[in-house]
Amino acid sequence: MVLDNSEEYNDPILYDKENESYLAELPFLLEWASKMGGPIIDVACGTGRITIPLAKEGYKLIGVDIHKGMLEEAKSKSSNNLLQVEWIEQDCTNMNINTISKLIYSVGNSFQHFLTNEAQDRFISSVYKHLDDEGVFIFGTRFPSAEELLQPPTEEYWRSYIDNDTQITVDVFTLSNYDSLNQIQHYTTIRKYRNLNGDLIKETKTNIRLRYVFPKEMERILFNNGFKILHLYSDWNKTPLTNDSYEMIYVCKKTKSKTR
Repeated sequence: MVLDNSEEYNDPILYDKENESYLAELPFLLEWASKMGGPIIDVACGTGRITIPLAKEGYKLIGVDIHKGMLEEAKSKSSNNLLQVEWIEQDCTNMNINTISKLIYSVGNSFQHFLTNEAQDRFISSVYKHLDDEGVFIFGTRFPSAEELLQPPTEEYWRSYIDNDTQITVDVFTLSNYDSLNQIQHYTTIRKYRNLNGDLIKETKTNIRLRYVFPKEMERILFNNGFKILHLYSDWNKTPLTNDSYEMIYVCKKTKSKTR
């Protein structure tokens, strides 16, 4: 993840308001944590959406992220809980942590922030370096279905929510444009803020670029970087992958050698 592609994360408070309650990955990761033990490394941990709940279950966690503001919010949220969490500000494609883990994970489709083949390889290699022999790496990324990629280039309604602090209604819209040559989706997120009378009082826009990877392509990336795919699911409930899937959830095992 590069900081020139981080507009969606420059307001950590807003990020948590919109995402913190989503914990679909937690039961799945708790199952693997019980098998592998700690310390566990959360790569691209953000504000600790999953890091903190795992630590509350008694596991030792290391949260790594390049975004200082997101990490500061994670530290603030965990400071009074006496949790075993270490927060580290580092580039996830070049981690240098004095820890070898049996379990490393990355959630929130963070893999899509690595926009080039080289960045993807550096990220996977960095994870490999910090895994114990035969350790497990778990991550998710969006499935590149035709519906996902070929969205109309018009403003599309996504969802609405009420800000608990202000009681203002926020209507969220998206604009998307897919670059087939580079497999990158260019997203604009538009938030329209309405008061109790329904009047529009503010509108904001943020931009983000996300790389999409196809299943066979991912298979080669992981193999070349020293990983064997143990499981591939379409969600965190272990549903099999189909052509209509929205996500790809990978459970990978480190092997003793790379092909490159």
